[in-house]
Amino acid sequence: MKYPFLLSLSLALLACSPHSKTERELHSEADLHDLVLTTSAGTYYDQKYSGCEDLTLLRVNTEADAVLALTQGKADVYVTDEVTFSETMLKRLNLSLAFRGEESFDVAFAVRKGDEALLEQMNRFISASKADGSLEGAISHWLKGTPAPEYPAQALEGSPKPLRCLTATNLEPVCFMTEGGVWQGMDADVLRRFATWCGRPFEMKYQEFPSTLVALATGQCDVVAACLYITEERKKSVDFTIPYYRCRPGFFVQNTEARAGLSLAERLKMNLVTENRWQLLTNGLLETIKITLLSILLGTILGVGVCACRRSNRRWLRSLAGLYGDFINGIPTLVLLLILFYVVFANSGLDASLVAVVTFALCFASAAGNIFDTAISSVPAGQTEAGLSLGFTPFKTFMGIVFPQALRKGLPLYTGECVSLLKSTSIVGYIAIQDVTRASDLIRSRTFDALIPLLMVTILYFVLAWLLRLLLNLFLSKK
Repeated sequence: MKYPFLLSLSLALLACSPHSKTERELHSEADLHDLVLTTSAGTYYDQKYSGCEDLTLLRVNTEADAVLALTQGKADVYVTDEVTFSETMLKRLNLSLAFRGEESFDVAFAVRKGDEALLEQMNRFISASKADGSLEGAISHWLKGTPAPEYPAQALEGSPKPLRCLTATNLEPVCFMTEGGVWQGMDADVLRRFATWCGRPFEMKYQEFPSTLVALATGQCDVVAACLYITEERKKSVDFTIPYYRCRPGFFVQNTEARAGLSLAERLKMNLVTENRWQLLTNGLLETIKITLLSILLGTILGVGVCACRRSNRRWLRSLAGLYGDFINGIPTLVLLLILFYVVFANSGLDASLVAVVTFALCFASAAGNIFDTAISSVPAGQTEAGLSLGFTPFKTFMGIVFPQALRKGLPLYTGECVSLLKSTSIVGYIAIQDVTRASDLIRSRTFDALIPLLMVTILYFVLAWLLRLLLNLFLSKK
């Protein structure tokens, strides 16, 4: 799906449709026949139940989407890890644990295949933490509310290189973001303790599960923490540490008792005020503005070059510009973004935001080049001939006569392309950039309220698009 928040928006808009809760008592997996089962795409549960013919599997991108599908009656059961929800969260969402699966799995962290040094360090830390009881104490603190053990002393020589971690969950008590962008929870705590133990700064970002292992394999992160089950298939692409926990599947359903909904004021407070979540939106907004403006600037410069090639007297330059345009128009922007991030610049150390700027600039350059070429061609050739006959140089003729006319004709198309670029930046969350859309996803995954975060994002994009049109018209109309 190109825009991951569209699924949640669709579910939110369908909230008024009749709910189809199952009244059946669920005690085991044998009771799941003829029901709609939802789970996150790419997980073990997705693989296990995708071939079942006696139930319907609804795949979603995030836990928030799954809970939304469950609470709105689009699904009957949500299968995920038994530790996914705290008791407080279950009560607030009006959910309950119907039963636990019979299977149990070792849970471990994933590291990039071939990174033997990091794997050996993490295994040493986990073994030592098990021996002194601090690992069990840290996990028990988040799952049972017991006092947290002290952080370990640094055991290895420190390194300025941060420990780059990715998580595919933003749920208490496993791993969740709190005020100021600080990650807490069972997984985050264990990894932060490891970073302290080996003397490295700790970093964590959120990304959908299907992308986390790809990011790990291409060197975009060092560790993936997502309550990962160790499976033979996953061992082919990543290395696992020794287990630090053992987990069973949990099958969650919506309680049949009606509950009073939150008021609008309470929902606004929960989504914006609690833990200063409004800061996620403002920080994401700044990231969106930065990527958009830099992409327009670089794309415009490249677009001028594309236009020059299209109008060149040399055939090979015209052919090259045409081939470039066909390539850009023939590949989705999201695919190009993933190729550049995970393949072309995978080992370059280039910041994800810069990769996004390059991607959007390349796409914008093709469209801008066509706009510039069309606008210039719309100016009658006689205007150029008249300027040259009056003794103007070709450059002065173009800047003084042709360019002002071409600008007036091309401005509406150029402005529209700038707005389209702004809206296209909503896909940068696929490479773990926290733009305004990703910020709404993070808020949604904590509050499980789709409407308010998506409404805020809609308003922000509308205002940005309006301001962008206004500024471009004011600036370019004076030229």
